[in-house]
Amino acid sequence: MTATDTRAPGVSPLERIPPGIKIAAQLSPEPQEQDLRFVRQMGVQHAVLWTDASRSGAAYYASRKELFAAHGLTVYGFGNRDVHNQDAIVLGLPGRDAKIEEYKRHIRALGAAGIPYTTYAHMPNGIWSSDPEETRGGAVARALDLAKAPRGRWHDKTYTLPLTNEREYSEEEVWDNYAYFIRQAARVAEEEGVMIGIHPDDPPISHVGGVPRIFSTLESYKRALAIAESPNVGVCLCVGCWLEGGALCGADVLEAIRYFGGQQKLFKVHFRNVDAPLPHFVETFIDDGYQDMYPVMKALQEVGFRAVVIPDHIPRMADDPRLGTAFTIGYMKALLRRAEEEVGWR
Repeated sequence: MTATDTRAPGVSPLERIPPGIKIAAQLSPEPQEQDLRFVRQMGVQHAVLWTDASRSGAAYYASRKELFAAHGLTVYGFGNRDVHNQDAIVLGLPGRDAKIEEYKRHIRALGAAGIPYTTYAHMPNGIWSSDPEETRGGAVARALDLAKAPRGRWHDKTYTLPLTNEREYSEEEVWDNYAYFIRQAARVAEEEGVMIGIHPDDPPISHVGGVPRIFSTLESYKRALAIAESPNVGVCLCVGCWLEGGALCGADVLEAIRYFGGQQKLFKVHFRNVDAPLPHFVETFIDDGYQDMYPVMKALQEVGFRAVVIPDHIPRMADDPRLGTAFTIGYMKALLRRAEEEVGWR
């Protein structure tokens, strides 16, 4: 092994990603021709895809990589919803070992297809929301008001209060189950040269429905990464989740970027804004929230971030979801250009 071998012990897999921030679009793995043209017309060159167990596998991942490459797009990441936010893994339920084996097959398939990244979230009761609300100009957006009977949802499941998973769980139970999972997953990720980016809890609060949420603070991330003890386990930093939590996260989003970036643990960024932190927030346009998003992009440039930033949870503009995507990516490109000019290349 050489110093640049990304499968060598202790070597960051980021070393094989070319320098520079890359703006990516999240797309269906079964895109329409007009979707591919739309993304390329915006000047985007990278894509992030999601599928489920019915299609997961090396041949399918490789076929998607080839399809997108034929349209000038590099597939940076591929997620599998059926091994993400899984009750069995987080809570140590029957079927846990089978689900972990399924996750490891997902990682091996990514490695075989030459796709460098996947996102993982460790939430047993999904993403929590209340009824949608309007943001600027009447655009409809996801909202969470803790006073208005919120619900959790992931894939095909809905969770309601007071108990979402039949009983209360202790924090150490959830930590022990995380350790059991990640130590197995990390070894396979290292063998395959695949990065696992752990997404923050959404919302980032300490308990929901009787279950601890352990990816809600900078300190809990430090503990989680130490348990994994792997250059291939890092962070999918959702700026929106960090802003939802505000002071609850124990560090602001710029501090988080500087810490994770300095540790070579920043593998992907979800670029979104909210109008206020908890207990009530509405996801809004990136130029309309309580966070000025230019310092976020600038901090990414300063730490030499070289992976992808993607727009996320975009408010719906008019009657075409592509309008919000076009607005958001255009704004992100302008922020990135300014950061490159002000900070320079790192």
